[in-house]
Amino acid sequence: MSHGYQPRGAVGHFVNRLEENTIAIILGLMTILTFVNVVLRYVFQSSLIWGLELTLALFAWLVLLGISHAVKINAHLGVDAVINLLSPTARRVLALTAGAFCILYAVLLLKGAWDYWAPFAGLQQTSGRWFPTGFIETRDRAFYETEQIPMPAFLGWMGDVFNMGEPYEKLPRMIPYMVLPIGVALLLFRLLQAVWMIWKGERQTLIVSHEAEDAIEDVRHLNRED
Repeated sequence: MSHGYQPRGAVGHFVNRLEENTIAIILGLMTILTFVNVVLRYVFQSSLIWGLELTLALFAWLVLLGISHAVKINAHLGVDAVINLLSPTARRVLALTAGAFCILYAVLLLKGAWDYWAPFAGLQQTSGRWFPTGFIETRDRAFYETEQIPMPAFLGWMGDVFNMGEPYEKLPRMIPYMVLPIGVALLLFRLLQAVWMIWKGERQTLIVSHEAEDAIEDVRHLNRED
């Protein structure tokens, strides 16, 4: 599987490693929480009552961050049997057209993601049916908390900022829901980046193709070296 993006410069490498390390940390935390809960349940007849809810929140972060990461490394699967029958120029035109539709979809998705998350952060939703045309007065939902996830002590300041001075007893929902605008914004950025690379000829498509053929060729190459 070939990567569709190679970081350039110190900033590019830093952002790339930060993204990958964040995904790895989330996956590790999910594994540890699940393992600890299993041990507690079957050995000590106890459990972390908030473990499942936190694992689900982490899984949502993993999925939404993973979507943009997969675009970056060109790991999304697709069917290109018909596309490969066309000329290179036609394939490039179709790739750019598909990229344009994906960008449009991501813009619409970003509006929806912001409008869903904003009330939980005490912010305003956008007006307009399809594209943002401004902001509208929105009922404040910043007081909404998760069901069981405890509030970390180092986030105690959030009650003063978002909850009119009232401390949160549980983790506010704005934190797990924050992945919606962040994840979709990253997806939009990676799609713009991918389409630009296609335009410049540095990338062929938005999908990975011929996975089996590439794997077979890799095995053949290793066998030749042996």
